[in-house]
Amino acid sequence: MTKCRMRTSVALTVGVLTLAATAAAQTTPAQAPPRDPHAAQPERPTVATHAGTVAPGWFELETGTEFDTYPDKTFGASSPTLLKIGVGKRLQLSVQTPLVQPAGTTHTGFGDLAVGMKWRVLEDAPILGDFAILPSIKLPTGSVDTGDGTGTTDAGFLLISSHQFGPVAMDLNAGVTFRSGDGSNAPKTATVWTASFGGPAAGKLGWCAELFGFPATSGPAGSDSVVAVLAGPTFTAREWIVFDAGVIMKLTGDQPTAFYAGLTWNIGGIK
Repeated sequence: MTKCRMRTSVALTVGVLTLAATAAAQTTPAQAPPRDPHAAQPERPTVATHAGTVAPGWFELETGTEFDTYPDKTFGASSPTLLKIGVGKRLQLSVQTPLVQPAGTTHTGFGDLAVGMKWRVLEDAPILGDFAILPSIKLPTGSVDTGDGTGTTDAGFLLISSHQFGPVAMDLNAGVTFRSGDGSNAPKTATVWTASFGGPAAGKLGWCAELFGFPATSGPAGSDSVVAVLAGPTFTAREWIVFDAGVIMKLTGDQPTAFYAGLTWNIGGIK
């Protein structure tokens, strides 16, 4: 599946578990060719993720750098790094920890550690296409004093619907995050939605584009809603390594203008 980032989002409900258990027996249609386990499946650089999972016993690394310019003319940067591990035919463990330079500072430190488990519960289903759920937890490992972390424990839950229209991939996400604390460092509840698209351009060059939003939040750290777009090229140097670059621009809200570059590297499997 061609895809161009990743954001994790919560907590499994009984209804979702029932759906997953019922759907897990469903298999990919016979006409679908088997996927090369060594082929990279980028989730970056978009906010969205896709329903694909790394093959069992295989490892994939995503990393890059993003430079942000905020409305108040301050600057910040981050370097998100995500390790993906295939733990089952449709299960992927994700571990993410970023390097963060908070806006308006020259300090750089490690941010909060996040761990998630993506489960693809449907394949080629009517309406939903390839459908996955991604529960996750973020731990307060980053320093609040230096602005590297929020000081909260976050539980997130993300719904993922992926479709292929000829050469063009479409990924739709909707998620919610619940945080500990009193809401002074980060809103106690936050949501996200995304619509991401990607495909080939010419030769090894590809493209990705996304519309995403963070609805308004409440509390001491609450903010107005944000809607933004992301777009840029991708370059498949080898089937197992894909580079990306591009820009993020706001449509509404306080989303910073950002420039990013990075890569996805399918490291290999356990022999």
